[in-house]
Amino acid sequence: MEFAYIVAGLVVGVVVGLTGIGGGALMTPILIVVFGIPPFVAVSTDLLYAAITKCGGIYSYARKQLVQWKIVGFLLMGSIPGSLVTLNYLESLDGLEQIEYLMNLTLGFSLVLTSIAVFLRGKIRDFAASLSDSPMTNRLRRWRPTITVVTGFALGAMVTLSSVGAGALGTALLIVLYPRLTMPAIVGTDLVHAVVLTSVAGAGHYQLGGVDLELLAFLLIGSLPGVFVGSHVGARLSPRVMQPIMGSLLMAIGLRFVLAA
Repeated sequence: MEFAYIVAGLVVGVVVGLTGIGGGALMTPILIVVFGIPPFVAVSTDLLYAAITKCGGIYSYARKQLVQWKIVGFLLMGSIPGSLVTLNYLESLDGLEQIEYLMNLTLGFSLVLTSIAVFLRGKIRDFAASLSDSPMTNRLRRWRPTITVVTGFALGAMVTLSSVGAGALGTALLIVLYPRLTMPAIVGTDLVHAVVLTSVAGAGHYQLGGVDLELLAFLLIGSLPGVFVGSHVGARLSPRVMQPIMGSLLMAIGLRFVLAA
């Protein structure tokens, strides 16, 4: 079983390296469906798994000045309270059955939303760019920090419940809110926010007793070299090929969890 966990980490790591998507979106469903791990343990462990695997990319983006720290701050002003409120709510629930039902349902919806974000990333960017200089957008610009904080709160709650949403969904929301940012700056900004958010949420789940440290170690043993291999191969693959495949896979998995819940 330990070897199987390493292989799962390797596969997900390669996919993340190929597409930049799929850490939480694939690992949590694999742990639940393939290995039969309880949703609470799967989500809890995957939060710390995501935080550790994404840490490596921060330095590169920060060194190239591609992280918008002010936007990261606005997101965290919402997402950290959102995560803490959600953790407090989970702790108040009576039994594990209620927690796992809520997690399964949230996981399904998060995966469906993430798949839509993957499918429509290009169109979302084009639409946001077309509205960037409109009178309505200019009037709403002064409210953008508040909207960013509210968006962060929603992401904080969603990620804490499902470990999904900090990546592709967070990127799509930043594209809409900040259409003038370059794509590397959006990815770098979202990456820093995702690492901090998943670290806080993962620490909260650890205090609730949901993190399996042995499982986490085996997943990391496989995923770290997997990300390295996938990133090198991914440079030769067209996003037009990979995005529809990833979007379809995430949609199918998400609907499975929604219907099962």
